[in-house]
Amino acid sequence: MNPHSYYRATATPYVPYAPLQGSGHARVAIVGGGFAGLNTALGLAERGMRDVVVLEREQVGFGASGRNGGFVFAGYSLGEQSLLDQLGDARAQALFGLTTEAVQCIRQRIARYAIPCDAVDQGVIWANWFRDPAVLRQRQQLLAEHYGVHWQWLPEAELRQRVRSERYHDGLYERDALHLHPLNYAIGLAAACAGQGVSIHENSGVRSLAREGLQWRVSTAQGELLVDHVVLACGGYLAGLQKPIDRAILPIATYVMVTEPLGDRLDDCLHTRAAIYDSRFAFDYYRALPDTRLLWGGRISILNRSPRAVQRLLTKDLLRVFPQLKGVRIDYAWSGLMSYARHQMPQIGGDGNGLWWAQAFGGHGLAPTCAAGELLAAAIAMGDDRWKQFGDYGLGSTHRPFGYLGAQMTYLWQQGRDALKTRLEG
Repeated sequence: MNPHSYYRATATPYVPYAPLQGSGHARVAIVGGGFAGLNTALGLAERGMRDVVVLEREQVGFGASGRNGGFVFAGYSLGEQSLLDQLGDARAQALFGLTTEAVQCIRQRIARYAIPCDAVDQGVIWANWFRDPAVLRQRQQLLAEHYGVHWQWLPEAELRQRVRSERYHDGLYERDALHLHPLNYAIGLAAACAGQGVSIHENSGVRSLAREGLQWRVSTAQGELLVDHVVLACGGYLAGLQKPIDRAILPIATYVMVTEPLGDRLDDCLHTRAAIYDSRFAFDYYRALPDTRLLWGGRISILNRSPRAVQRLLTKDLLRVFPQLKGVRIDYAWSGLMSYARHQMPQIGGDGNGLWWAQAFGGHGLAPTCAAGELLAAAIAMGDDRWKQFGDYGLGSTHRPFGYLGAQMTYLWQQGRDALKTRLEG
């Protein structure tokens, strides 16, 4: 099995960005070269701001941005009903609308900057693991009545024409969604940033961050910058620069694998170009790749397992859905750390003194990272205060290490509840 991820093995070649060296000044320093950081940088450049620097400890897209399922859809992990309950109609609609706009922004940027990321704009299917259609009907009605979003009902027979598995019962089709090669999308965003004058530095982990007068001093192993604004966008790969920001998220592992090329065997499983995920709390998610491989992801854990362990776990899950793939070879398997907040929403904010943060995007798909970048870019470049819409979802501590135990127990309890419901349905 290949020791690299499928994404790394098929990454778009590019000339590496040189590490930061020497001393300098900039308007904005962005710590983290993943989706949140790169979208913020590109948003700033598109608004005419110069002297923007991105500092990445490894390579662009190294973390969760280059390891995830590649799903692009609207909404948040918190769920539409909880968002509505917590914020009321108007505020919930506004926050949801930011992600709808972000899906379109991602489409536009892929086209505008000609980013080669195997984008498939064919929607996403939410497949019902259980026989009871109530949860699907309720969500479909909620989205239509409160968010103005219309998902197509897929009766069981029609769903099974598209997804050749007897595991599912009915589904919902979300047309306004796409999927893509996330690492190549990140590499393309970085190229777009560089083309707009943003300075990107790889292998430039930030070692210290200190307030100095009205500016911030950002120091790496070989260089330092004095800047007006700092954006911390490190996700699950913590920088250790601001304890309240680091303490506010849990780095949680998720697992992905990719099969050998399936050729005609892929048609035995999928007759759709949509991506798929199911209705359990601990759901599977998967999609066909251009070379007839199947990408399969799922499970969350506090353990960052080895590729062999990931392969064993996920192959078991795969065969529950597609037993016709028994004996399939797995060519790639990997894990990665995502950042989660206890409130299940992204954390997007600022301290009023030029320090900004964007994190806790685990489980949300790519759209909220784009929305965060747009909000922070508008705030820094134009003084726009729409980022304050996320004020209810702040930097509450996750109480590590005990938070890890709580997260794992919650996951196991939900997983057990799903398993019990599956058994009761026969």
